[in-house]
Amino acid sequence: MQNLLFSLILVVYILTLLGNGAIVCAVKWDKQLHTPMYILLGNIAFLEICYVSSTVPNMLANFLSKTKTISFSGCFFQFYFFFSLGVDECLFLSVMAYDRYLAICRPLHYPTIMTGGFYATLISACWVGGFLYYPVPIVLISQLPFCGPNIIDHFVCDQGPLLELVCVPDPVIKLMCYTLNFMIIFGSLLPILGSYTLVLRAVLRVPSGAGQRKAFSTCGSHLVVMSLFYGTLMVMFVCPTSGNPAEMQKIVTLPS
Repeated sequence: MQNLLFSLILVVYILTLLGNGAIVCAVKWDKQLHTPMYILLGNIAFLEICYVSSTVPNMLANFLSKTKTISFSGCFFQFYFFFSLGVDECLFLSVMAYDRYLAICRPLHYPTIMTGGFYATLISACWVGGFLYYPVPIVLISQLPFCGPNIIDHFVCDQGPLLELVCVPDPVIKLMCYTLNFMIIFGSLLPILGSYTLVLRAVLRVPSGAGQRKAFSTCGSHLVVMSLFYGTLMVMFVCPTSGNPAEMQKIVTLPS
């Protein structure tokens, strides 16, 4: 079974790298794609490469290893990059929703608002903001006393399984982590929902069916990615799990 899972996940991982790598190369080399929307797509594709690479290689190694271990520092480095890149994706999805709102609802103002300097600033803020958002809780968690078998009931060093291994639970740190999770999830989701509500209202006012289909086609893929990404985040960090929480966490982490 482990060999089968290794082969399956390896194929999906390679396809993910190739697909997102092709997007990055296309945006980089084709000057016609040097527009805010495609540059954002290129950054999100590169982000996806980094995101899956923060966890999948170690997961693949564990399938072939008998010990299936990770060092303490390696675990927290993975924790940091996994969460930071997740925050980056929340921020990028928000920026893309804002870009689509401007393009559809304010098309005449779009060139003057979404200038090269402005969207470069937005992209830089997303990358920097994601990596500055979560280091304090991670450092605090790393200082907590860990005891017992130190077996992480997950295939990544995630917040919940790590807190389960703490000898003396610290409710303040736990509250801080869940507060930060809540803030980034809903702080990025609400602007997205607001932007697409305005987009939907504007699209429904378009008299021709062809115009409506064209407007929806520019947002459809983004809505699919957003629904999948935020759906898994809601299950992982917002909605309480029942039955077997550990197994539920593992299942919903895979599509994210």
